[in-house]
Amino acid sequence: MAKEQINDEKPKLKRKQYEKELRRLQAELCHLQDWVKHKGLRIIVAFEGRDGAGKGGTIRAITERVSPRVFRVVALPAPSDREKSQMYIQRYMQHFPAAGEIVIFDRSWYNRAGVEHVMGFCTKEEHRRFLELCPVAEKFIVDGGIQLIKYWLEVSNKEQERRFEARINDPLRQWKLSPVDLPSRSAWYEYSRARDMMLKATDTKVAPWYILRSDNKKRARLNCITHLLSLIPYKKVKREKVKLPKRAKKGAYNDQATLEGRNFVPEKY
Repeated sequence: MAKEQINDEKPKLKRKQYEKELRRLQAELCHLQDWVKHKGLRIIVAFEGRDGAGKGGTIRAITERVSPRVFRVVALPAPSDREKSQMYIQRYMQHFPAAGEIVIFDRSWYNRAGVEHVMGFCTKEEHRRFLELCPVAEKFIVDGGIQLIKYWLEVSNKEQERRFEARINDPLRQWKLSPVDLPSRSAWYEYSRARDMMLKATDTKVAPWYILRSDNKKRARLNCITHLLSLIPYKKVKREKVKLPKRAKKGAYNDQATLEGRNFVPEKY
């Protein structure tokens, strides 16, 4: 409780201040991107948390100014019947990074430790086996040369309720409401117990969990990017100076006249 009170007492982060700091951090992410490509690094960043914790907005803040070819976001739908018959982590492994890539999982194999367990989409034995085998699998991933970073976004009961109400009342946010979102409100303590079991079993030295308080979205995004940058040592890669070439006159013709009579989009604005 003391930490939450300290968090609440922080002065409001003004939009201009937030945008200025976000832009600075996003520039650093661009430098990190160049370094990852230069060194052929392979990195996984997994985002987990309750529904409404702010995972999507945090991921967008990270990926807004970088290349989707380097920062790949993976958000898998519910497994198909074929995928349900596979080894559990199998459908995630096909999205793992190659050299020069950072893969961001918007929810990951930890679905089994959270929503699948709480909502009864897996058996108790499947849940137990997952918690037992997950640290072994993650050690295999890290030993294979992939840096694995795991974030749990911790949102308070009051703030989750406020965000759900906003989604219900705003047609621009209603798409965020999934069939399991509303039941997650009544199952608050079941999710808390599932979180606690997950952290106890999978918060290891090889692949530790980092808990990010996310009641304040702006602060959470800045804190997350700052922390992410601190976990991956990088240097600025020297770039060659770029000079824009002039348009060649060879083969010149009226290339606008040839568009006459084509179907143009009406210019209403």
